[in-house]
Amino acid sequence: MVKRVSRSTYHHGDLKSAVLLAAEKILERDGLQAVTLREVARTVGVSHTAPKNHFGDLTGLLTELAAVGYTKFAAALAEAVNSTSGNAGDRLRAMGSAYVVFARAHPKLFLLMFHSERLDMKRPSLLAAIDESRQSLRMAVISMAEDRPMKPLQVAAKATASWALVHGLAMLLLDGRLKNTMASLPGVDVEIFLEAVLDAASAGD
Repeated sequence: MVKRVSRSTYHHGDLKSAVLLAAEKILERDGLQAVTLREVARTVGVSHTAPKNHFGDLTGLLTELAAVGYTKFAAALAEAVNSTSGNAGDRLRAMGSAYVVFARAHPKLFLLMFHSERLDMKRPSLLAAIDESRQSLRMAVISMAEDRPMKPLQVAAKATASWALVHGLAMLLLDGRLKNTMASLPGVDVEIFLEAVLDAASAGD
């Protein structure tokens, strides 16, 4: 249950953060359909019109929540890359692993982030957060040029292929499409399977 907080707790400027935190908790607990301005306001303990002052409408709230998700996502990817020693391929695999781990840790937030029809895709905060997350992927791929020269087309193709792989794997896991595969591999957990998939994908590099 999401704990409600007295409206007297909030000072000017921190209501926006409180609303976003409450919205994320409701999203992960009850799903996207449960996130409404009224329910979020009730959870925070403010009037049902208060969130409109910061977000305008539900699309605005969901868009800002997705932007928060992308910011967390970018931080997780960057940390994985920066904390990994070894060659560029190792860093790319670490980033791929972090991508899937984030999706599994925040499944409904992750789905919202890629649920474009519910978001204002022109909102500057969202565009900036998306670009920040993609920059981690681009930098991991570009660093591979340290090992061998890569033309711009090769960098773009490698980044897209890597993104498609890890995003597809994340979605298959979230949708439960790999349950039979995992059941057929006794003693193999998701982490081991993920590493095997990433190793198989990079075998031809």
